[in-house]
Amino acid sequence: MKKWLVRAGLALFGILLIAFLVLRTPDTDVAEMRAKYGAPPSQFVEIGGGVTVHLRDEGPKDAPAIILLHGSNADLHTWQPWVEALKGQYRVIRFDQVGHGLTGPDPQDDYSTANFVADIGAVADKLGLERFVIGGNSMGGKHALAYAIAHPERLTGLVLVDGSGGPMLKVASDKKEEKKGGGNIGFTIARMPGLNRIAEQITPRFLIQQSLEQSVSVKSVASEAAVDRYWEMLRYPGNRRATLTRFSQPYDPLAAQDIAAVKVPTLILWGEEDRVIPVEAGYWLEKTIPGSKLVVYPRIGHLPQEEAVEATLGDLTPWLAAHSGSLPAR
Repeated sequence: MKKWLVRAGLALFGILLIAFLVLRTPDTDVAEMRAKYGAPPSQFVEIGGGVTVHLRDEGPKDAPAIILLHGSNADLHTWQPWVEALKGQYRVIRFDQVGHGLTGPDPQDDYSTANFVADIGAVADKLGLERFVIGGNSMGGKHALAYAIAHPERLTGLVLVDGSGGPMLKVASDKKEEKKGGGNIGFTIARMPGLNRIAEQITPRFLIQQSLEQSVSVKSVASEAAVDRYWEMLRYPGNRRATLTRFSQPYDPLAAQDIAAVKVPTLILWGEEDRVIPVEAGYWLEKTIPGSKLVVYPRIGHLPQEEAVEATLGDLTPWLAAHSGSLPAR
C-alpha cells in the first residue's frame, strides 16, 4: 500500500512538473523588448536609487509641458493617440512607472504611492521642468492626484482619466453586466493568494487578452498588437513579481480632506461603462475637488484616451490652452 502511494505521488508530481514546463511562460528578453518597444524617441534615464526610467519626451522643449502617467499593468504606449495630437504644441512626457514596461521593477520593491510620487518629481527635475500639467489614467490618476496634493506649486493643471485614488465606493452590482462578463479577470487573479503565485510563472496570453477586452467597451483597442504588448511587458523581468507585490497591498485611498484641498485646475474624463473604476468615482471626484470639471463619455470603458480619441481631445485641447501655462523649462 505504501509503495502504491509513493508511486502515485511520484506520478502526480511528474504530471504536474510536465504541465508546469509545458505551460510556463518565461520572462521576455530585455534586449529584445528594448529593440521592439524602446527605439527612438525612447530614452532610458537614470533618476537615482538605481532606477532607470524608460521615457519619451516629445514636442518643442520650450513649450508648455504635460506629463502623462499610465495605469496599472499598462505602459507609456497607452498615450500614443494623445501624443500624436499634442506634440506639435506641447512638450509631452510619458514614462513607464516602476514595475511596468521597460523601466522594470523598483530595486527596493517599493510600490508605495509616496515612491511613485517621488519618481514623478525626479523625472521632472531630470528634464528641467519648472511647472507642468500632470495627467494620469487609472493608477496613474491616483499618482497624479497624489502629486498634486504634495506639490501643487509645480502644477498648472491636473487631468484625471478614469483615475483611482478616491474611496472604494459601494456601487450596486449590475446583474446584466455580470452576465456579460463585467469586471476584470486579470485584476481578480492578481489578488488571489496562491493562484497569483502560479501566475508569476504561468501567464497565458489569452488571460491578458480577456483582461484587456473586459476593461474596454471599444473592443478594437484590444488589438492583437496591444495584447502582445501587454503580455510581453508584463513578462519583462521583474514586472510580474512587482505586480504581485502591488496587489498584495491593501487599497490605500488618498485622504478625502487632502483631495478636497486640491486647488489645481482639474479636468476629469471618464468612460460611462468603466467596469474597473465605475463612473460614480468620477462624480465623487468632481464633487470633492473644488472647481473641477467632469466629462463622461457614453459607451466608453476604462481607457477613454484610446477608446474615444477625438472626443477626449476635443475636451482636453481647449482646457489645456487655458491651463497649461506659458512658463518654459528652466
